[in-house]
Amino acid sequence: MTTFDTREPGFGTRLREWVLRDTTAGILLIVAAAIGLIWANTPWREAYTALSETVVGPESLHLDLSLAKWAADGLLAIFFFTVGLELKHEFVAGSLRSLRLAAVPILAAVGGMIMPAIIFVGVVVAFGATEALHGWAIPTATDIAFAVAVLAIFGKGLPKALRLFLLTLAVVDDLLAIIIIAVFYTAAIHGLWLGVSLAAVAAFAFVVRTRRARWWILIPIALVAWAAMHASGVHATIAGVLLGFVVPAVAIHGEHHARTHDYVEKVAPFSNGIALPVFAFFSAGVTLVGGDGPLAVLGQPVVLAITGGLVVGKLVGVMGTTALVTRLTPLRLPDAIGLRDLMPIGFLTGIGFTVSLLIAELSYPAGSDQSDGARIAVLLGTIIAATLAALSLRWSASRARSRDMNEDGLPDVDTAPITGDENWADD
Repeated sequence: MTTFDTREPGFGTRLREWVLRDTTAGILLIVAAAIGLIWANTPWREAYTALSETVVGPESLHLDLSLAKWAADGLLAIFFFTVGLELKHEFVAGSLRSLRLAAVPILAAVGGMIMPAIIFVGVVVAFGATEALHGWAIPTATDIAFAVAVLAIFGKGLPKALRLFLLTLAVVDDLLAIIIIAVFYTAAIHGLWLGVSLAAVAAFAFVVRTRRARWWILIPIALVAWAAMHASGVHATIAGVLLGFVVPAVAIHGEHHARTHDYVEKVAPFSNGIALPVFAFFSAGVTLVGGDGPLAVLGQPVVLAITGGLVVGKLVGVMGTTALVTRLTPLRLPDAIGLRDLMPIGFLTGIGFTVSLLIAELSYPAGSDQSDGARIAVLLGTIIAATLAALSLRWSASRARSRDMNEDGLPDVDTAPITGDENWADD
């Protein structure tokens, strides 16, 4: 007689599944950022500053960092590890394995990074604030977790192909942002430490391919790679990307799933539930009260430059590039996606948040003239872009769709709708 296990999933399983949902990561980011911003503008803001500036870590290893710095350099490396896993999966078994299929979102991502940078440079030069030019890359980034969360909440009923298009575009965006951080935001490189880090990554790549890749071996190797990368002068989050990228993206040793899939399931709950919210909490805490008041911060040229880049630059870059490519070349949008869908996609890519905040901190260190203005601009641009994305998603969902949205001459077949229950482990 066959028996079935009818027991309810345990609390830990339910919590993990909840954290993995597309909607959860965005909600946690918003709540954490709101707490940080509100606390930094209350009568108890000195306590927030003291907490952010609390130094922990061994001085002998040059790891005596403030809690805010640990969040940016340490916890965010965990998020970038999941980014590396996603990149590896997409290149080997996902949407980036075929250049023909991925060409349109790749080009859209490039256009969506060039136009915000142009707007940023144009605004700061027009206002004569050339000392702020170092922040040109701030509005080029997209927060993949936040953007997908907005799509999951407000894009119900639209085809799932739209989610895959956004993920592909955002993954390419993340890859380009990683390259920008490594190339343009590294002041000096210490070759010996960089070599140690790369050697540790190579050791990680070897161990992670063995039949039994033990966590108690992998984690110490990963910590060495991270610490050495930090000491090399290259931003430590790059180590996270490299470690994720060397994980096998195809099933090995008779396993049912690729290890990239298994590791995303294990690491993404911690990344979405702890690493990203803690980083958002410390990065969003801009004090607007006191001093010269909020108008002094909001009146900085970088605020208009970053906000305009995120809201206008991303939209024009993504929509304009895609329209040109699909009209002037044989390339077409993926099945079930039309040009009208690119307006909400363009606004979704304007949700810079996590990576934009990171680049803002690299561009303008704490205490610099543009530091607070850049961070508040990222928050403001993200809020505006997310709001416009939500409105345009509902508008698009309310309109009838043709049988051939991408105008390739064939009826659409990939029309399964977004339900809001999608999660990271499904990708």
